[in-house]
Amino acid sequence: MSAGLAERSRRAVWHPCTQMKHHEALPPLAISRAEGVWLQDFAGRRILDAISSWWVNLLGHGHPRIREALHAQIDRLEHVMLAGLTHEPAVELAERLAKLAPPGLGHCSFGSDGASAVEIALKMSHQYWRNLGRPKKAGFVALANGYHGETLGALGVTDIPLYRDCYAPLLQESARVPSPDWRLAAPGETPAHYASRCALALEAHLERHAGITAALIVEPLVQCAGGMAMHDPGYLRRARELCDRFEVHLIADEIAVGFGRTGTLFACEQAGITPDLLCLSKGITGGTVPLSVVMATERVYQAFYDDRVERGFLHSHSYSGNPLACSAALAVLDVLETERILERNRDTAVYLNRRAEAIRSRPDVRHFRNTGMIWAFDVKGAPGFSLDFSRRAIDAGVLLRPLGSTVYWMPPYVIDRAEIDFLIDTVVRLLDAP
Repeated sequence: MSAGLAERSRRAVWHPCTQMKHHEALPPLAISRAEGVWLQDFAGRRILDAISSWWVNLLGHGHPRIREALHAQIDRLEHVMLAGLTHEPAVELAERLAKLAPPGLGHCSFGSDGASAVEIALKMSHQYWRNLGRPKKAGFVALANGYHGETLGALGVTDIPLYRDCYAPLLQESARVPSPDWRLAAPGETPAHYASRCALALEAHLERHAGITAALIVEPLVQCAGGMAMHDPGYLRRARELCDRFEVHLIADEIAVGFGRTGTLFACEQAGITPDLLCLSKGITGGTVPLSVVMATERVYQAFYDDRVERGFLHSHSYSGNPLACSAALAVLDVLETERILERNRDTAVYLNRRAEAIRSRPDVRHFRNTGMIWAFDVKGAPGFSLDFSRRAIDAGVLLRPLGSTVYWMPPYVIDRAEIDFLIDTVVRLLDAP
């Protein structure tokens, strides 16, 4: 059944982020069920989901409390449009996020996925300045090697050629400033000092271009799709100061790093800052139902509050604030709080880092790094390393998808010590193999 389903999928489904011709030699893996950190194929073989299925399954697959919340909600209200109507799960989720997020973020706009959240934030910033009578402030600045999604607006602030170059003629150009990725520091330079040096480059850019710049967008602490590039939180503090000084919005894209991935509920907490706009998605529903949220400050919100319709934020998604998705998100927040997940994650990280010394010390490994529940290292890989490593990892029972020559894992928070041992031992064997 597994082989037949894989072949049917290859013929009928256009898989995302995939060269479909590769599936002639390597068919897609057909999954029948999942529980905790484990995926299971139709032959009963288990595969450890070390990347939380593209970073969304924070609490593992099939978490009982999320499942119960979805069952209860679908019996009451499966969906209703959020334009002119409202419902309890959306209101409660917005209120709870406002209490948990960095201070001052009190207004939630709902979307369907991460890229749509970025689109919302970019449009909000653009229209904010237009509503204030400053339409020339319409450009954006982003970090080198940053990733913010693959819709046209999000691609406009993405700096990964593989995704961007083909569509360049369709995109609004945006400016780039150096990434504070500490791997790029000079020999002997600390991550903090390098972050400060990158902030100086941002300052120089804004001194010249603030008059035509609406916002700076940044992935706080970790640029994920760009190779798990990690930076010192001091960069965020300086970016906040500079955005205030030059009257530029700060958009924090926490789509991948929110809800505890970096060790705190929101990555911006580690810098002690509040962005003007905060983008959330991925783990917000624990990998169950698509949902995204953009949180805005009162100042941003008030720029749209008017009798004239055209000054309102005229952006919508058919499934905005879907009750099922909001109920799943509320269950995720309940679990994070009542089960003290972030505290448990700290213990998990200590154990995993101790076990990973066998990888950190290898001569073929560079820049082993960890932030919260994200780990990565760079391998001196030959061309085709990523595809080959991914294939061999699946054969060994672990789902890993290296980013170029960067191997990373972002496991579900429920991973236990025996599962960590299996993950690390498997990665070591894969690196040892010729």
